[in-house]
Amino acid sequence: MMLDIESEERKIINEFCHLLEKSKQLFNGLRDLPQYGHKQWQGYFGRTFDIYTKLWKFQQQHRGVLDRKYGLKRWQIGEIASKIGQLYYHYYLRTSETNYLNEAFSFYAAIRGRAYYSRPSREDRTQQERSDLMMKKLRYYARFIVVCLLLKKMKLVRDLVRELSKHIDDYTTSCEPDDQMEWSLVLGEIRAFIEADTVVNILDSDSNTIVLSHRLNPLITPPLERSPMMTLTLQEVIIVGNISEQAKFSELTLDMFRMLQTLEREPQDELAQVYDSSPAPGRTPIENGMLTRRENPHKYLLYKPTLAQLFVFLASGYKELPPNGALLLYLSADGSFPVRPQPEDTGYDLGGVLLQPRQDVEPVVTKTSSSAHVKEHCCLYPGDLFPFTRRPTFLVVDSDNSACFSSIPHYFDMPLVVLMSPQDVPASFQDHAHRGSLFTLFLHSPLSAFCFLTNIVDIPIHLWDKCMAYVDRFTTEASRLLTRCRGVDPSYLNFMGDDFLRVLLCRYIFCDVVIRIHRSFKSPQYYPKCHPSLPELDISENPTLQRYVLDLATQLDVRHVFFPCGEID
Repeated sequence: MMLDIESEERKIINEFCHLLEKSKQLFNGLRDLPQYGHKQWQGYFGRTFDIYTKLWKFQQQHRGVLDRKYGLKRWQIGEIASKIGQLYYHYYLRTSETNYLNEAFSFYAAIRGRAYYSRPSREDRTQQERSDLMMKKLRYYARFIVVCLLLKKMKLVRDLVRELSKHIDDYTTSCEPDDQMEWSLVLGEIRAFIEADTVVNILDSDSNTIVLSHRLNPLITPPLERSPMMTLTLQEVIIVGNISEQAKFSELTLDMFRMLQTLEREPQDELAQVYDSSPAPGRTPIENGMLTRRENPHKYLLYKPTLAQLFVFLASGYKELPPNGALLLYLSADGSFPVRPQPEDTGYDLGGVLLQPRQDVEPVVTKTSSSAHVKEHCCLYPGDLFPFTRRPTFLVVDSDNSACFSSIPHYFDMPLVVLMSPQDVPASFQDHAHRGSLFTLFLHSPLSAFCFLTNIVDIPIHLWDKCMAYVDRFTTEASRLLTRCRGVDPSYLNFMGDDFLRVLLCRYIFCDVVIRIHRSFKSPQYYPKCHPSLPELDISENPTLQRYVLDLATQLDVRHVFFPCGEID
C-alpha cells in the first residue's frame, strides 16, 4: 500500500512538473508572436490559457502532496497566479475588452491578499534566491499598478505605490543590486504619472476624493438622428505616443492612457472584487464564445514606434477592417517643422510629427544635399498617410504641428476626417506640458478640461453632476447640428453612426466653442482645426452652443473668464 501511495505521489509530482514546464514554454513563446493581426495569435493564447488553467486546478487539487513531497512554496503559487494575471492583461491589450482587465485584477489582488510573496528570506537561503524572488515581487507590483491605473482604482494604486516603495528599499538594502537606479526611476515615473493625471478633485460630502471613470457609457453618448449614410463602425484603433516632456509609465504616456480609455466602453461585468475565492474561476477566454465577443474597437498602443513599425500596424489594421469598418489613428507627438519657406508639396513640405527622438536616428546627409530638400528621417508626414486613405479613416492629431495634416486630399473618395489640436496655448498654460495635452483632455473628459481652463481645482460631486447636465445638453445639440446642417461634409455623417466617433466629434466641437469664447485664447493659433472644415457660423459660433457653455460657466461661478455671447474679439 505504501508503494502504491508513493507511486501515485510520484505521478502527481511528475504531472505537475510537466504542466509547469509546458506552461513556461508557452508563456515565453508569447513574446515571439506578432503584435499585429488577429488570427495569428488567438490560437496560441487559447492553448496557453488552457495549460495554465489545468496547472492552477492541479496544484489546488494536490496541494498537500506538492507541499510535502515537492516542497511547493507560496511564492511559486504566486508566480503561477501572476503569470495568469499577465495573460489576461496581455489579452486585454490585444482585444481591448475591459472585462479581461477585471480578470487580471482578480488574480493580482489574490496574490496580495494571500501574501504569496511575503516571506522570501525564510524560504530561500541564498542571497541569489532572495534577490531573484524580490525582483519577481517588484515586477508583480509594477504590473498590478498598471492594471489598477487602467481600472481607475486610485486608492489601491496609492497603497500599492507605498508598498512598492518599501519593497524597493528592502531590495536595495539587502541585495545591493545593479538595477537599483532603474527601480528608483520606475517609482518616480509612477508617482509623477499619478500626480499629473489628477486634473480636478471631485469631492464627496465628507470632502474625500472620488475617482470617476471616463469610459463610454449610455448616459454620456449623444443621441442621434440616424440616416442611411451612417453605416460605418469603428473597428481598428492605433494610438501613437511620443511627447518628450509628458508624464509616462510602462510605455504609456498620459495622452495615450486617456485616449485608450476614451475608446472603450464601461465594463458591464464587475468581477473586480474577487478576494475570497481562488483566483482561477475556471473560466478562460475560449469559453462561452469570449474569443469572438467584441464590444470595443480593437486597439494597438505604440509608444515611440519606428516608421516601419507604424506602417506595418497601419497596413494590418486596414487589412482587418470589415466592409463597413473604419480605422482611427491617434497621434500624440512633437512636431517636426518645415524648412522650405514656400511649400511646393503639401504632403511633405509642411513638416509632420516625430515618432522617435531625433538622436535615435542617424541622419544621412551628403555635401550635395540641399537643406530645403532633406526630410526628417523619423518624421511621419501627411503624405505618408495618403495611400491608407483608400479605406474610411478618422485621424486625430495632437501636436504643435498638427495643422500640417489639414491638407490631406480625398484621392479615393472615401470618408476622411481629421481633428487637429491647437498648435499653441497661451503662456499661462505652457508650464503644464507634463500633465498631458489640453486637446486630448477635452476628448477624454470635457468637464475636466473646462475646470482646468478655469482654474477649478476642487468640485463637489453634486455640482459635478449638475455641470455634466450642461455638457450633455451641449453634446446633444452638437450632434443634432452635425446631422442637420447642410454645410457639413458627408464624411462627418458617415462617421456619426458610431458611438465612439460621435462622442469624439461632439467633444471636439465643445473644445472649439469653449476656447473661442475664453478670454485668454484670443489668437486663431489657439483654436483646434478640422478637415474637412465645419461651417463656423453654424457650428463653432453657434449662439445656442455658446449659451450652453456660458450657462456652465455661470453654474461654476467662472462667467468672467469668458466673452459674452456674440462678443468674441
